[in-house]
Amino acid sequence: MTPTARLAPRSIFKHFIAIEQAEGQGARVRRSIGTPKLRNFSPFLMLDHFSVGGKAGFPDHPHRGQETITYMLHGEVDHEDFTGSAGTIKEGDLQFMTAGRGIMHAEMPRPQKDGSPVVGLQLWVDLPEKLKDCEPRYRDLRKDEIPTAKPSEKVEVKVISGESYGVESVKDLAYTPVWFLDFKVKPGGYVSQDLPIGWNAFAYVLKGELFFGTTKIPQYSNVVFDVEGDGIEFSVSEEATEEVQVVVIAGQRLDQKVVQYGPFVATSEQKIYEAILDFQGHTNGFERGLQWESKIAKMIK
Repeated sequence: MTPTARLAPRSIFKHFIAIEQAEGQGARVRRSIGTPKLRNFSPFLMLDHFSVGGKAGFPDHPHRGQETITYMLHGEVDHEDFTGSAGTIKEGDLQFMTAGRGIMHAEMPRPQKDGSPVVGLQLWVDLPEKLKDCEPRYRDLRKDEIPTAKPSEKVEVKVISGESYGVESVKDLAYTPVWFLDFKVKPGGYVSQDLPIGWNAFAYVLKGELFFGTTKIPQYSNVVFDVEGDGIEFSVSEEATEEVQVVVIAGQRLDQKVVQYGPFVATSEQKIYEAILDFQGHTNGFERGLQWESKIAKMIK
């Protein structure tokens, strides 16, 4: 397939390497969005590239006012919440979770038989103000539901959400419109990817090294694009020694204030104060949190 002709490819606004840090209980994450280098990049609130080994994970914790997208790259994660929902996100699967007015849940990676860490991505996405009080919900997206585009022998893309090279994803995965594309590019490969006009967009390099124009981007980098333009272009050197894996993510910008306190996201300080009181008092969405404890988090106690 011949790459789409482009009049105005997006330029890079900034790029930086995500530094590993501790998170949860015994977990390690490379956080790029939600740090001083990139905060409230609407609609995105946080991006964690997590790695969890042994008896560790993310025990019982609340959310309000946002959606989370979890993508399993290696291994499996069990989840459980105070509504009675429970299940397993397997390797290659995703979970789209809408916290809405309030939820408490736990996410616990399953220890691997070979001792290797469980690895994945978790993206936090803001909810439009009118939907922040919606009921919580889940949508699991299994790997066999994800279509693949192969524009050349050197490029393959999983179209998790959105569209790439004429291939469209499953619809209605999240309330806030987001495109989520997982590219694997062999040495010498070239990608020309359209993006929705006016949406914010970034790329995160999971493996290898690639080029946006003449700018070399190493592993674990987050590349933030200017909003002007209708797409992005990148390539992998013919001399590269390994295949590159990079996710390209774009989201519709929300014209609203972002006030965040940990896992609570609102549009005013007053609403954050109310969220804290509701969580502590088990009211207005957190009623089912009274005396609730997940079963899966007990494995690390």
